[in-house]
Amino acid sequence: MDASVLAGAGDLLDRISERSRYSLDHTVVAIAGATGSGKSSLFNALAGAELSPAGVRRPTTASPLSCAWVPGGAAPLLDRLGVPAADRRDRRDRRTDGDGPAGEACPAEDGALAGLVLLDLPDHDSAVGTHRREVERMLRLVDAVVWVVDPEKYADAVLHDRYLRPLACHADVTVVVLNQVDRLPSDTVEQVLDDLRGLLDEDGIAVGEHGEPGAVVVAASAVTGQGVGELREVLVRTVAEGRAARRRLAADLDRVVEELRPFYVGSGRAGLTEEAREEFCDRLADAVGATAEGRAAEREWARRAAEACATPYGRWWRDRRAGRDRRTEGPRQPGDGQPEDGPPGSGPPEGGGAEPSGGRVVAARPVVEEAVRTVAREAAAGLPDPWARAVRGAALRGGVRLPGELEEAALRAGTGIGAGPGWWRAVGLVQWVLLGLAVLGAVGPAVLPWWVAVPVAVGAPAAGFVLARACRSAARGPARRFGQETERRRRAAAAECGRSAVLEPIAAELLRYREVRERYGIAAGA
Repeated sequence: MDASVLAGAGDLLDRISERSRYSLDHTVVAIAGATGSGKSSLFNALAGAELSPAGVRRPTTASPLSCAWVPGGAAPLLDRLGVPAADRRDRRDRRTDGDGPAGEACPAEDGALAGLVLLDLPDHDSAVGTHRREVERMLRLVDAVVWVVDPEKYADAVLHDRYLRPLACHADVTVVVLNQVDRLPSDTVEQVLDDLRGLLDEDGIAVGEHGEPGAVVVAASAVTGQGVGELREVLVRTVAEGRAARRRLAADLDRVVEELRPFYVGSGRAGLTEEAREEFCDRLADAVGATAEGRAAEREWARRAAEACATPYGRWWRDRRAGRDRRTEGPRQPGDGQPEDGPPGSGPPEGGGAEPSGGRVVAARPVVEEAVRTVAREAAAGLPDPWARAVRGAALRGGVRLPGELEEAALRAGTGIGAGPGWWRAVGLVQWVLLGLAVLGAVGPAVLPWWVAVPVAVGAPAAGFVLARACRSAARGPARRFGQETERRRRAAAAECGRSAVLEPIAAELLRYREVRERYGIAAGA
């Protein structure tokens, strides 16, 4: 996997680790908004004191300000957030923290906010670039966000495209406040709120209504105090639940998992079918001429059987004719269609597979390469791109050494005729006995009655001829079986090479993919 693909996941793991060092019962809520939306005034109204400057000069807020309702302070958490020490305020309830560190006393009802860290962020549309970057940094670290909009810019494309839509999965930790409703006629407030809810729906942000989970939409005015109490109640519920940090991290996890989905989940079932494996092995067998070798072995077995069972004078006549043909044609050259020292009657293998060369087998490399490319393509079909590359790479690496291994395996498989079955020698011995009888019959009239010598002289050669023809017919079945066995051995040798060099590395990559995809499913909750 490319490092850039996993960068977001690594960053999330770091943030989870950092946030877990601090109490997850503390809730960090940021108030964010555009220039002039009144977020600082709303921050002061919630804090019950003028902590954040609000005025006509823009931008007013240059760095994050904090107000913490945390006994003993929230310095470690604020250090993680990068809030300057000069911009931190502690709010304590004298009823429960009378001996605590110096700080402003909270109103009695603010005791319900114990555990809250409230931040006032710079303007997200500030003309100062460092302000915008600070907002983006803080939005990645806080547990919940209160977006403050005003009647003039609640539909601002920058707000929706750059912030709300990318954070749609964080609806459970999002509050949207329509501020400055005192500037609207009372009969239009609900219309603007309905329009705002429609925009949030288009952004993919679920709006929680009637107790349903989702973003909360509040109409407020920091000037008149309208809606401030309702917003405070929302914060009280959020703090009391103590789940904002977990929900935020879970939402971040969901988003990262969805971003990684194309890299972990393919479009189909991963793996090779049995038919694909068999086709691959068949192609390798063709590359080393398994079929042609089987036919050649069948012909060779039949030829050897015919020679072993032939009459002695038949073998003499065939050897004499073969010698005359060689003297007439001259010595054969390599490539004439028969090896120079090959057996009579044998020719080049049929089927376009491997050919013998100097006592070794030469695999058809184009056939091997095409077989490897095909099986790699089929194994990678439907896989995510990184895993498809890994599978193809494993197959091609094994394909580099595959031709040489095929040649060695095919050579080891051999033909293995050897001396042949014992009945060849028995028939050969009978042929010599018949030859002896024929000779005895030829010279027999000198010592034997003619009526004995003549039948022996004529019958013995005839019997030898009939025996040779019968043995040749009887050898067809064993020759066919021997050829099939030779083909089977070469096919088995080719298949074993293919499995070890290509199929097993492919299977290993697919196994890794399945293991990682199972873990991805756990992260995705599937």
